[in-house]
Amino acid sequence: MKTNESSFPFGAVGSRWRLRLAVLIGVMVLCATQVEGAEPVYVVKSKDTLTSIARKHGVSVAALAARNGLQRDETIYVGQRLVIPKQSAAPSRSKPELPATVKQSINSAPVKPGRWRHIVIHHAAVRKATLKALDRYHREERHMENGLAYHFLIGNGNGLGDGVVAVGDRWKKQLDGGHLASAAQNKTAIGICLIGNFEESRPTEKQLEALEALTRALMSRCKLSVSAVKTHQQINVVSTRCPGKYFPTKSFLNRLK
Repeated sequence: MKTNESSFPFGAVGSRWRLRLAVLIGVMVLCATQVEGAEPVYVVKSKDTLTSIARKHGVSVAALAARNGLQRDETIYVGQRLVIPKQSAAPSRSKPELPATVKQSINSAPVKPGRWRHIVIHHAAVRKATLKALDRYHREERHMENGLAYHFLIGNGNGLGDGVVAVGDRWKKQLDGGHLASAAQNKTAIGICLIGNFEESRPTEKQLEALEALTRALMSRCKLSVSAVKTHQQINVVSTRCPGKYFPTKSFLNRLK
């Protein structure tokens, strides 16, 4: 009796069945990698830990463990399937606004195209100050003909209101700054000084909000990018610690982006 080859999963016909079966298994595996809410599933590999998997997918270890009914210190095994929890979207942060009077001072100044190339951030290195007091100090002690070395001052609540922006004559009259060691840099760098000593403490949140709003407005007015914003320490030709170790340079520049 001759055997019908097609009755067995071998030969050409059997190959087609194996191909179909492989495709079916592939589809099932693909479907299994998704769960309700489109959360992906990760298959544990050799040397994986909850921490490494959480870091790889940008979630917290606590959230990963909780989503899979595990303890944070629980041992996982190769081949284990872990659901990667979805991260909730971070709430959008509204951009701070400048008072209308400050906006008017920025927009009404006779800024010439290409006049300014940098915006430089300083701290006053004193806890309390006012525009008038700093202007007098720069005239009488530093012998600066044009007074206040900066174009703008931002208060901390000690002498000048917390987050209040004071506009100096150097901006109103479009004069060179007096805040950098290089005369050439002073010709093209806008100076912003925050009252406070940031070697001792951080600027207030209101100061940072005012600084962000002011910097954005100046960037727009002078057609400058974020790369033009520098701290005194970053740009000065003479070594300085200004604006202090507690000024959050990296996070502030990220706010501008």
